Amino acid sequence: MTKPVVLIAEELSPATIDALGPDFEVRHTDGSDRDQLLSAIADVDAILVRSATKVDAEALAAARELKVVARAGVGLDNVDIDAATKAGVMVVNAPTSNITSAAELAIGLLLACARNIAPANEALKGGAWKRSKYGGVELLEKKVGIVGFGRIGQLVAERLKGFGVEILAYDPYVSVQRAGQLGARLVTLDELLAESDFITIHLPKTSETLGLIGKEALAKVKPTVRIVNAARGGVLDEDALAEAIADGRVAGAGLDVYASEPCTDSPLFAFESVVVTPHLGASTDEAQEKAGVAVARSVRLALGGDLVPDAVNVSGGAVDEDVRPGIDLVEKLGRVFTALAGTVPVQLDVEVRGEITAHDVSIWELSALKGIFTDLTEDSVTYVNAPLLAKERGIESRLVTDPHSEAYRNVTTLRGTLGDGTVLSVAGTLTGPKMVQKVIGVNGYDLEVPLSRHMAFFSYTDRPGVIGTIGRLLGDADVNIAAMQVSPHDENGTAIVALTLDSAIPDDVVTAIGREIGADTVRTVDLG
Repeated sequence: MTKPVVLIAEELSPATIDALGPDFEVRHTDGSDRDQLLSAIADVDAILVRSATKVDAEALAAARELKVVARAGVGLDNVDIDAATKAGVMVVNAPTSNITSAAELAIGLLLACARNIAPANEALKGGAWKRSKYGGVELLEKKVGIVGFGRIGQLVAERLKGFGVEILAYDPYVSVQRAGQLGARLVTLDELLAESDFITIHLPKTSETLGLIGKEALAKVKPTVRIVNAARGGVLDEDALAEAIADGRVAGAGLDVYASEPCTDSPLFAFESVVVTPHLGASTDEAQEKAGVAVARSVRLALGGDLVPDAVNVSGGAVDEDVRPGIDLVEKLGRVFTALAGTVPVQLDVEVRGEITAHDVSIWELSALKGIFTDLTEDSVTYVNAPLLAKERGIESRLVTDPHSEAYRNVTTLRGTLGDGTVLSVAGTLTGPKMVQKVIGVNGYDLEVPLSRHMAFFSYTDRPGVIGTIGRLLGDADVNIAAMQVSPHDENGTAIVALTLDSAIPDDVVTAIGREIGADTVRTVDLG
């Protein structure tokens, strides 16, 4: 029997090869040599890369037998995920391989800032003994603010405990209880900025976090604060930081990431109080080995036909064919839930009703969690890290099944309890021979609207003229309504309107609609 062929396109650890095992024919090539890559990839079943090999549409077209692209690391900038998906090629990465290394580097930068290690080192090597110039500060009894309390932020908190610091944490998606378990006090961003002696950033770069720590935020900090960013470039506004340091409004900083990389010239480089490294967060032997071993195992699973927890674009594995179409539906319901809630639940029930419960639908609970977090983080959310993300944020989930369903053959409802005690529910189903994905309920309101990339939900006091107002404002903004449904609630006199749209509604139009109809809630959803 012919063995599947695995192509190693960059240098990986011997442990990676060992993790593949004897069941594969392993070949090697230089992935940075384009001609060599295109020739070598033609008849392989899987390719393992790091960051230097570009697996784009051209490479995928040349790979006639390719089933898996495995990136031994976290980032996927060098892999064209859309093209891979269209080609039916699974893309996997190693989302947790570098979290310890990243957390440790953040601690190192923080200590280097506190004790002026970098300039003192440079001065001494240059022949100058400057003990008095490079005095620093202790961490003991200081307040350290952690902006972003996910996996890495929590690892940083655990490592800081031994320094006798008070830990403040800002993360709108983490519960007070979970923060308390790790010895952190959950605060608002403004409180963190005003109180912290040190600030370390551990947020993904998204449209919401881009420039979050900028001129306005830096106006609220202590002049003695030292700021560390070993997360993502762009979350911290480097020009605003340089200006604040020059004006004496920030004491120092430690940076490993930059808005534009590679970065070899920055106004921040002129300050002795700023220590910089060239994006070394994942650059440890251990992180690289963990990444290689993790993706090698994923390749084994994928080529063996098993569920691949770290699959980024497709859900492979031993899932019943009747269950498989619901995976994408439930993931999208999770994304709709997060958009409507504006936060994550502390308790999530995935309720599956109908004849589908004769099969194993446990994958749907993972799909729901994956959807809940997909739009909250820049990093890939997978079947393996979604439960970890939930655990880190103190979210409990459970799967509830019932073979009886009244109105539809099968219905899946995500019912979540939010931090303030309110309950939000979103229900969906697949209808017809084409298995059309539909939202059939929100918070007890009956609906039946197809899921689409652009959606909007408005709740308001039911009265004449509201729909006309919505249509007029969207028409004026050149936004076409593909489908609309209104569901009144007899008991409380409110109604909800659900829209599917051909394009996104501009923010100012959303605000105008909410204002003119006196909306109780206004939510837009982008499932692109």
